[in-house]
Order: sequence, then structure tokens, then C-alpha cells
Amino acid sequence: MEYLFQVKIGALIGLLLLTLLFGFIPARIKWFRETDGTGIHRTVLSLISCFAGGVFLAACLLDIIPDYLSDIGTVLDAQEVETPFPLPEFIIAAGFFTVLILEKIVQTFREMRGAREERAPLLHDHGHGHGLATARDLESSGHHVHVDLQAHSSFRSFMLFLSLSLHSVFEGLAIGLQSTDSKVLEICIAILVHKSIIVFSLSVKLVQSTVHPLWVTAYIVVFALMSPLGIAIGIGVMEAQLTAGPLIQAVLEGLAAGTFVYITFLEILPHELNSPGNQLLKVMFILIGFTIMAGLTFLG
Repeated sequence: MEYLFQVKIGALIGLLLLTLLFGFIPARIKWFRETDGTGIHRTVLSLISCFAGGVFLAACLLDIIPDYLSDIGTVLDAQEVETPFPLPEFIIAAGFFTVLILEKIVQTFREMRGAREERAPLLHDHGHGHGLATARDLESSGHHVHVDLQAHSSFRSFMLFLSLSLHSVFEGLAIGLQSTDSKVLEICIAILVHKSIIVFSLSVKLVQSTVHPLWVTAYIVVFALMSPLGIAIGIGVMEAQLTAGPLIQAVLEGLAAGTFVYITFLEILPHELNSPGNQLLKVMFILIGFTIMAGLTFLG
């Protein structure tokens, strides 16, 4: 038991350090934060963003939702709950609509207060907002297209961070609740590879949004702490021999899954696919990101 505890502590430290390393690569390198560079520079950033979109799409469809459906199915079977109503899917929808309603409330209050920060690029030709350089280039080249300049809003970036963080806690919990050191190592290695790609993609999205650099740093640090927090909670539950809360955990997983569905399909993918140029190349990079995550899932 003592050796098992040491393995879990090692997994906790390893997850923390590796997540910080991969998270701070885009956050601390100026190249990722520049949005007014050359056309090639913007194209490369766009393709990296598309790769991240493929990663998040795979995480949504192949990781977060299946994990949740499995967990809540186990809980409902244990509680002997049988209903023709698709309760697990309804919880996902609740998470989706929660984020949608919250975002619209935030936007409504901003409009009522006359806040024009994120709407300014839509009203003026001479502003300084994320994505404006690209829009000016498009206008000068004679193209008239719709570009979603609010796609990387600070609110959506926060919700992306929140949903991924909640999922990371549950991943860490899975490690902390294991009773054999071999299973701990197996799950930890899988999560290390998976989370390194996820946190890199999250960091890319954050630095391209309207989030202040100090908040980006705070987000990465907090996100890095989530899996270790889950491991610590799992260790505590194992040590205290507690079994309470599986239904609450399953419901929270479902709400997080709904949040992630919203962010993936209404924030990440539309932002790149609605922007002109290199459409087939963008789709290819989305497929590359998706394929890598699918391959990792297939390999276990």
C-alpha cells in the first residue's frame, strides 16, 4: 500500500510538471501571440488552431462524452433507475444551454452598459482587435466575407478552460481511486500524452483570444493543478474508505460534456472554418488533430 501511495504521488507530480511545460510553450513564446505578422505567419497560426480544433473535437466525441455516458450508466444501474427518457443526453443538453444562456446574459449586460470592446471591430475599420489585421487584408484584396471576430471572446475562453478543468479533475480522480500500481501507471501514461496535447491546444486558443496574458498564465497554472487535485481527492477517498458522491460526479461530468460540445461546435471550429483561405488545408489539419487523438484512444 505504501508503494502504491508513492506511485500515485509520482503521477501527481509528473502530471503537474508536464502540463505546465506544454501549457507555457504557446503562452510564453511571443511568436504564438502575434496576430499582425506576415501572411505565412498568420496561415501557420491558423493551421495550428485548426489542429487544436481537431484535438478538441476528438476529445469531445471520443473521450469526454463516452467517459460520461459510461459513468452515468454505471451509476443509474447501481441505483436501479430505469426510464424511457434519455436522461444522460438531457444532462449534456443542460450543460450546453447553461453556457449558451450565460454567454447571452453576459453579452446583453455588456450592450446595456454600452461596452463596445469586442464589438468595435464590427463597427469601425480602424481598431485594434483580435483578427482585425486579417479582416483588413481581406478587404484590401477585394474579398467580402463574414469573419467571426468575436469567436475568441474572453467568456468563451473561460468556459473552454472551465470544462476542460472539470474533466481533468475526473481524470485525476480515476488515477487516485486505483488499487494497483500497474493500473495507476497505465492510466497515468495515457493521461500524460493526452493532456500534453490538450493543454498545448488550450494554450494556443487562450493566447489568440482577448484574455490578458496574466490571466492566460493563471489559467494554465490552475488547469495544470486540476488532475493532481483529482488524484489527491481520489487518494483521500481511498484512505478514508468513502464511497459517496458517484451520482453527483456523473452529473457534473455530463454538464462539463455539454459545455465542451458548445465550445467545440460553436466556438473553435466555426472560427477557423468561417474564415476564408486554405479551406482544404484547414480541414486536413483538423483531421490530423482528430486522427492523433483517435489513435491515442485506440491504443488505450
